[in-house]
Amino acid sequence: MFVSVPCKWYKIITPPGGPIPTTWRRPLMVRQPYSVAVLSTGGRLHPRFLRKRGLGRKWSPLWKEGRGDSKNLIITTKIKTRTMNIVKTEIEGVLIIEPRLFRDSRGYFFESFSEREFEEKVAPILGHSVHFCQDNESMSSYGVMRGLHFQRPPYTQSKLVRCVKGRVLDVAVDIRKGSPTYGKHVAVELTEDNHRQFFIPQGFAHGFAVLSETAVFQYKCDNFYHPEADGGISILDSSLGIDWRIPTEHAILSEKDTKHSLLKDFDSPFEFGPF
Repeated sequence: MFVSVPCKWYKIITPPGGPIPTTWRRPLMVRQPYSVAVLSTGGRLHPRFLRKRGLGRKWSPLWKEGRGDSKNLIITTKIKTRTMNIVKTEIEGVLIIEPRLFRDSRGYFFESFSEREFEEKVAPILGHSVHFCQDNESMSSYGVMRGLHFQRPPYTQSKLVRCVKGRVLDVAVDIRKGSPTYGKHVAVELTEDNHRQFFIPQGFAHGFAVLSETAVFQYKCDNFYHPEADGGISILDSSLGIDWRIPTEHAILSEKDTKHSLLKDFDSPFEFGPF
């Protein structure tokens, strides 16, 4: 991978694994092994870099100058990347997804969703495919708690959620009758820095609490919104044992969310079975 950063320094060649020259005055986010060349004459470096002649021998620089009106520092580096990582939780079907992330000195890039990769890596765990049809986004301030929501059959929804700004505590509660984990929950912190995503299958109530000053929350659904099928259980039900990490006096709920029933008074429309 090639990265171009404006610079005014002299020509320097550093072999992979070698020390970073002390003449550099700007911090560089590079991972070894790396090779670096700086042009003092202006222009851009053509992508010819170090070539290893043989094991145990020194590296020899092979490079050309290009044309241009700016002086540039060109970095080549083998950046460690990871494939999409699927983390199973203590409740079957509830998954944490860590997408592949590409980082360099400019920042990062990642695919926030790939239907192909989701089908290859998530569908086998669930035992079926999931086809998302609606994307939603919300912005909330610190202390806002939304949930615990679901849609009743036949409009049940699976969700794939993430936080693109700020931090939230996201929670899925199993509300499937007959489930060995009925009433149990999984909680995960989603942030703009960890890029984690949380998959909540059908048959679960979902909610989140905002832990940062503001948070922008996005989620994909595999069924369209049907207000007539809205359902929920109380997000403040202490029997659920959820530590929302928000002091009660700072919690902000909608009027609608304050009226949901407790789990003990709730007659679930969901039955435990294959997803």
